[in-house]
Amino acid sequence: MGQTLRRLQEIDRLGYCGPTDLSDTDDPTNVTHQHKNANHTITRFPNIENLPPELSLNILSHLNATDLCLAACVWENLANDEILWLGLCRDSWGYTSAYRKKPAGLTYKRLYLLLDEASLTFNFNPFEGARYLFRHGLLNDNPIEIARFLHHTKRIRPAKKTEYLDQRRDALSKMVQLQNFENQFLPNALRNFFGEVSAPDQRGDYLTEIIEKFSERFCNCNPQLGLSKDAVFVLCFSLIMLSVDLASPHVKNKMSKREFIKNTRRATEGVSDDLAGHLYDNIYLIGHVAVEDR
Repeated sequence: MGQTLRRLQEIDRLGYCGPTDLSDTDDPTNVTHQHKNANHTITRFPNIENLPPELSLNILSHLNATDLCLAACVWENLANDEILWLGLCRDSWGYTSAYRKKPAGLTYKRLYLLLDEASLTFNFNPFEGARYLFRHGLLNDNPIEIARFLHHTKRIRPAKKTEYLDQRRDALSKMVQLQNFENQFLPNALRNFFGEVSAPDQRGDYLTEIIEKFSERFCNCNPQLGLSKDAVFVLCFSLIMLSVDLASPHVKNKMSKREFIKNTRRATEGVSDDLAGHLYDNIYLIGHVAVEDR
């Protein structure tokens, strides 16, 4: 897009180079002259400041932050419009406390730059990133605000969310409550959740707490299934272990579908053999429920 802008600026400087003799172009027999002029015609790119404001802003709304900064070198007033920068902010960070109460004198362009710096810092060190957000008034230090920010942002890596939430279990609870697992098949819901908050590397109390909160939320979203929280909790760990078993090259003797159904029947009540079979097929065909964070 930046190259496009520079090319348009070149065209704007060159201007319009068209035929100078209208009598030649009006003569339908002068095909050669018309063809020659057509090959040397450069259409002038209009100055978007002369267009209606709604159209100008619509054109610039297709640029990313870098290209919008470049456009500001030519169309400063238009490219620094608050509406454009608010749209860019919301596209990357769906929620932040600053949207509700923006600090006095803070433009949305400046807000974008601050949020961008905060995200880079968070992806390097989550706790430094959080302090940056609190210090600049971008995020209030309370569980629901933290949960909303992490849930709606596209710029924070799932593994870094997990690292931070390990120390902020209060925010973890709120974040799980923001998930919507309605009408989702259990392994797919677990994949979606681990796509937002990575599964911990080690099995311990943190993973147990995550699965407990997930199980409760899944049951609340799908009461029609008739599954208890304890049954979903056991099934989640069964799916994780099955995922490791089927995906790991170090496991030579893979668990069969019959074995999984048999083990599930022993471990849980109210889970039919058909459901257990569908769970196995999902893992076998789609893969691990905890996709590696890249």
